[in-house]
Amino acid sequence: MSRKINSLQKKIILILGGFILMLGMLSGVLYLVVTHDYSGNPPISVENCSNRYIVHNGKPMVTAHRSGGGIAPENTMCAFENIITSREYYVVDYFEFDVQLTKDHQLVLLHDSTLDRTSDAVEFFGKKNVRVSQYTYEELRQLNMGEKFVTDSGETPYQGLRGEEIPDNLRIARLEDAVEYLSDYREFNFIVEIKEKEARGRQACDEVYRILEENDLLENTVICTFNDGLCRYIDEHYPDLPRTASQKEIFRFYVDSLFNIYRPAGYYRFVTLLIPDENYIIKLGTTRVVNYAHANDIAVHYWTINDEDKVRELAAKGEDAIISDFPDMAFRVLNETEE
Repeated sequence: MSRKINSLQKKIILILGGFILMLGMLSGVLYLVVTHDYSGNPPISVENCSNRYIVHNGKPMVTAHRSGGGIAPENTMCAFENIITSREYYVVDYFEFDVQLTKDHQLVLLHDSTLDRTSDAVEFFGKKNVRVSQYTYEELRQLNMGEKFVTDSGETPYQGLRGEEIPDNLRIARLEDAVEYLSDYREFNFIVEIKEKEARGRQACDEVYRILEENDLLENTVICTFNDGLCRYIDEHYPDLPRTASQKEIFRFYVDSLFNIYRPAGYYRFVTLLIPDENYIIKLGTTRVVNYAHANDIAVHYWTINDEDKVRELAAKGEDAIISDFPDMAFRVLNETEE
C-alpha cells in the first residue's frame, strides 16, 4: 500500500513539476514579449492616414513638456516666452502643460498635486502639501513659481524673489493667460492635460473647452487625461475635442497591438497615444505599437524623452512626436542629419 502511495506521489510531483516548468517558460516568453521590441519591422507608410497629428515627412515633431520645464521654470509664462523668443535657434511644434482648479474655480497651470516642489508655497503658507484647490487665484499669485528651478549648471536664478520682486511671468499662470499669449502664434499645437478628476475634472473640462472655443484653438489642441471617466465625459459632451487615451484604453490598445487584432474605423475614440517608452515592465516604445497605431490612424507621442540616444531610437521607429523637458535638445537631435 505504501509503495502505491509513493508511486502516486511521484507521478503527482512530476506532473506538478512539469506544469511549473511550463508556466515558468511561458512567463519567460511573455516577459520577453512585453519588455522588448521583437517586431523587427520598419515603420509602415502613413500615406493614407488622415489624422493631422501624424507626421508624413518621417521626422517627429517636438513637444515642450511642461512648456520646456528643463530650460525654464515649468508651466510658467516665462517658459512660454523662453521658447517663443528662441525660435531662431530651435522650434517646437507643441506646448504641453497641465491645468488645475483653484478654490475660486480658476484654471491655473501646475503639474504636481501640490505646489511644494516648484514654488515657495511651504514658506509662504507655513505648511507642506499646499494644494491649488485650497486657495484663490489671487492668493496663489503671491508665490514665486521659479523658486526651485535649477539650471544645468546648478544655478538657481530665481530663488529668493519675494513680493514685488517676483516678475509677472514667474507668478502662477491661468490657462486663459497662456492661451491668449499663444493665440498670436497659430503655428503651434497644444496638449492640455487636465489633472482634476470626478466632478472637478468635468468642471475643468467645461472651462478648458470654453476658453479654447473663445480663442478659436479647438483644432490646435489635444486634451490629455488618463482618467477613464473624464474621457467618457469628453466623448459625450465634447465630441469635437480631440483627446488622448486613458490608462485603461492604453492597456487595451497594447493588448490589441500585441495580437494585431483588427478594429473597424472609429473603434478607438482617441486621436493620440501619449505614452512612455516603458511602463513598468511593459515596453511601449516598439515599432509594433507605432505601426498598429498608424494602421488605425492614431498618432504616437512618447514622454518624457530627455536622452539624446532615446530620441534617435524612437524617431527611427516612426513615432510622431518627442515630448521632452529639453525641446532644444530634441530639436537639435532630430535635425542633426540636416546640418
